[in-house]
Amino acid sequence: MADGPASARPMLNLYPDSVGGRLAGAVSLLARPELAGVFDAVYVLPSLFHTDLDRGFSVIDYGLDERLATHDDLAALRDLGLDLKLDVVLNHCSVLSPQFQDLLRRGDASPYRDFFVDWNRFWAGHGEMTDEGYVQPDPELLAPMFFRKPGLPILMVRFPDGRDVPYWNTFYQEVVYPRLDPQDLMAEMPIQYGTAREVAALVNAALDAGRAPREIEWGAYERYREPVTRLLADRRRYLGQMDVNVRSPLVWDFYEETLRTLAGYGASIVRLDAFAYASKVPGRRNFLNEPETWEVLGRLRGIADGLGLSLLPEIHATYAEGVHERIAREGYLTYDFFLPGLILDAFERADASTLERWAGEVVERGIRTVTMLGCHDGIPLLDLEGLVPTERIEALVGTVVERGGHVKNLHGQRETYYQVNATYHSALGADDRSLLLARAIHLFMPGRPQVWYLDLFAGTNDHEAVARAGVGGHKEINRTNLTAEEVERRLAWPVVRDQLTLLRFRHASPAFGFDARLEILPAPPGRLAWRWTGEGGATALLEADLATRSFTVSDGEGNVVLAQ
Repeated sequence: MADGPASARPMLNLYPDSVGGRLAGAVSLLARPELAGVFDAVYVLPSLFHTDLDRGFSVIDYGLDERLATHDDLAALRDLGLDLKLDVVLNHCSVLSPQFQDLLRRGDASPYRDFFVDWNRFWAGHGEMTDEGYVQPDPELLAPMFFRKPGLPILMVRFPDGRDVPYWNTFYQEVVYPRLDPQDLMAEMPIQYGTAREVAALVNAALDAGRAPREIEWGAYERYREPVTRLLADRRRYLGQMDVNVRSPLVWDFYEETLRTLAGYGASIVRLDAFAYASKVPGRRNFLNEPETWEVLGRLRGIADGLGLSLLPEIHATYAEGVHERIAREGYLTYDFFLPGLILDAFERADASTLERWAGEVVERGIRTVTMLGCHDGIPLLDLEGLVPTERIEALVGTVVERGGHVKNLHGQRETYYQVNATYHSALGADDRSLLLARAIHLFMPGRPQVWYLDLFAGTNDHEAVARAGVGGHKEINRTNLTAEEVERRLAWPVVRDQLTLLRFRHASPAFGFDARLEILPAPPGRLAWRWTGEGGATALLEADLATRSFTVSDGEGNVVLAQ
C-alpha cells in the first residue's frame, strides 16, 4: 500500500479523459502488468468535477462529471493501492455555480451577496464612481496591483432590479448576448413588425461581428437604442471564473464542505490552485499578500488536518522572490517549477552546474518538493529569474519556440509573465535519448516525482489541437487524449519501456526518499554523477554525459538498471 503524502515515490498526472476517454481508461492502464510497481499515487485534474471552462479549473460544483468518472472508478484506484491527489480551486467558482446563480436570481436578497467580491464594496472610499457604474480605484492604490489580463478584473452582472453590479473576475470571462427575433421586440416595446424585423437584423449582424450593444450603429433606428440595449442586457448570459470573498463565513463553510467531499473521494493530497490570488487588500499587490495569504493557508490546514489531508499550494513565482522557501518553512510541500527549465539549460550548454546548485539547495534547506518535467500548464521558464541569467532564459524560450512551442504572454507583457506551451519531448527536439536522460535526472532530484502522462508516452506537440481550440487554445498542445489502442501501441516503444524501468526502480529502491541523502559527486565538465543513500545503506547512482545524452543508472551492488 502507498505510504501517503510523506511518500517520495512517483505519481502519475492526467485528466480523467486522458487515456481511453474516461477515468476507467486510466484505471485499466494502471492495472496493466507493465505499470506494476511504477506509481503509488495518481493526480487527476479537476475536469473530474462538474465544471465548464478552462478544462476543469472553473468549478460549478465538486460532484463527479458523470460523463468521465464514477465513484467505482475512484474505488478501483484505491484497490490498486494508489493514493489520490485532487484540486481545490481556491480563488474562484464558475458563474454557473449554485452560489453565483442564486446571486443573479435574487440580487441583494441572496445569501450569497458577499460570497463573491463586489468590486464597488471592496473599493468603497478608495476611488471614484465612473459613468459605467464601477469604482475606478485611486491611482496610487491601483499601481501595485498584479492583474492577469488587460483592464480592471471586473464582470458587470445584471441584478433583478436592473442594476449592473461589478464583481471581481481575475481569470476568464465571456458575455453572450441573445440573438433577437421580431417578436422579442414586439413583446417588449411598441414597434411594428416590419420595423422589428429590420432592427433585429441590424442588432444580430452587429453581435455576430463581435460588437457589444453600446457599439451598434443605429442609424434611422436611433430611437430604439435604449429599449433594445436594455433588453439585451437583461437577457445576457455569462461564463467566467468569479473570485470568492475569503472574508465571508459562507466561503469558509464552502471550503470545509469541499475538502470533506474530496476526502470522501479518497484523496490524501489536495493541490490548492490559484491560492495566491485569494487574499485581496486595497493598495496591495493582491498576489500573495502577506501575512493574509499565510493566514488563509493556516486556516485551511486546520480543516485539512482534521480530514487527514495534506495540502500542496500551487504558485508560480521567481526564484529571486524566494516564495518556494517560505512555503517550505510553513511546512508545506512545494512545486519545483525550476527543474524543467534547469534540465533544458543543462542540456543546451552541456553544463550541470546551475542544476546541481539548485539540487544542493533543496537538500541543504530541507525543502520538500513535488518535481516534474511537463504538466498540463506548460513549461515554466520565467520562474528561473534569479537562478539563471535573463539572456539564458530568453535563449531557452527561443529554442523551445523553434521546436514548435508557443509562448504564453500576459496581455502582451512578455517581461512580466510567460510560460512556453510544448510537450517536454518536443522541447527536447523530440529526441528519445534526451527524454530518457531528462527522466533519469528528474527521478534523481530530491522530491516526489510527478509524471505527466503525455511525457511518459513521448507525446509531441499537438498543433492540430491548438488550431481546433482557437483563441486561447495554446495549452492544448500538451493535452492530447490517447485512445486505448494508442496506449497499447506506445507501451511497446523503447522510450516508454525505459521510462517505466527507471520509474519502477525509483519506486522500489530504498535509496530514495525525503529522509535519504543525495551526494553530488565530482565529475568532469559536461558530466554529472549523483548518488543517493537511503535506508539500510541502499544506494543508487546516476552518471551522465550531457553532451552525448549517454548515462548509466545503477544500484549499490553495481547492477545496471538502465544505460544508453
